[in-house]
Amino acid sequence: MSSSTKEATRSGEFDLIARFFAPLAAPGALGLRDDAALVTPSPGCELVVTSDTVIAGVHFREDDAADLIAKKALRVNLSDLAAKGAKPIGFLHALTLNRGVTDAWLELYAQGLKQDILAYGAPLLGGDTTMSPGPVTITITALGEVPAGAALLRSGAKPGDTVYVTGTIGDSALGLACLAGDLLLPRAERAALTDRYHLPRPRCAAGVALRGIAGAALDISDGLVADLGHMAAASNAAIAIDRDAVPLSAVARKAVTNDPRLWEKILAGGDDYEIAFTAPDGVDAGRAATDVPLTAIGKVTAGAGVTVMANGVPVVLASRGYRHR
Repeated sequence: MSSSTKEATRSGEFDLIARFFAPLAAPGALGLRDDAALVTPSPGCELVVTSDTVIAGVHFREDDAADLIAKKALRVNLSDLAAKGAKPIGFLHALTLNRGVTDAWLELYAQGLKQDILAYGAPLLGGDTTMSPGPVTITITALGEVPAGAALLRSGAKPGDTVYVTGTIGDSALGLACLAGDLLLPRAERAALTDRYHLPRPRCAAGVALRGIAGAALDISDGLVADLGHMAAASNAAIAIDRDAVPLSAVARKAVTNDPRLWEKILAGGDDYEIAFTAPDGVDAGRAATDVPLTAIGKVTAGAGVTVMANGVPVVLASRGYRHR
């Protein structure tokens, strides 16, 4: 991590790096004492590079626990790699702090980062540490590798393909509604949903398993409908999904049964970090040995955009997903 400020917290920047982040670094990071890292992909592989920024008050709540913030920042990037069918090999970490951040906060943050480095096999390669009067901001650039020519892209969906998703949809959006006080549920149900908001589950193993099976793929971050819209646009096709086929957790199913208006949050709320993908007609996507269930939710057709159907009738959504501006 380069020297960008004399003091990032009560510890000086170089002390901060040595204490909290150097122990997390990969050998190619050169002990975080240099200006760059050395990375060599496996023979016959291409590098996959992705970057996401999360900002306090926008992408995470300012009172969220520091270890959960660290994990979410890393996992949203690992989810992008998963959707490309890539195996993680490391990440760069740019951290912008303010004077309200303490060494105790940083210690907990580094603990969370360490836990996920070990869990996902994605070591720290380097980055930057800066100081700002604004909110805490974290930018992670994740590197992965995939056999040459095998990366999963958004642009491969074709009419006749079946549309699938991994896992369940909507838990994170409902969890955020719980935290905001907009959705009142019993404690255990609330905890199940808020856990999905705080801790995305990047589908790394599923992404690798879908190589050679998925025609197009992406991770669901802006909302199921919005992200399928991105896939449809990149593929010059249309997508029609059956709302009632969308897989829900038991808690989400109970919530939407009690209040059908919650379908809007489930379909458009975002932060699911599941993989949506297509498979050509006749291809059994179930033969992919994934670590999560796969559910067929619709079809790719000729045309443009995304249509949501329920009981044979188009569903009108006030919001189709998160907009960045």
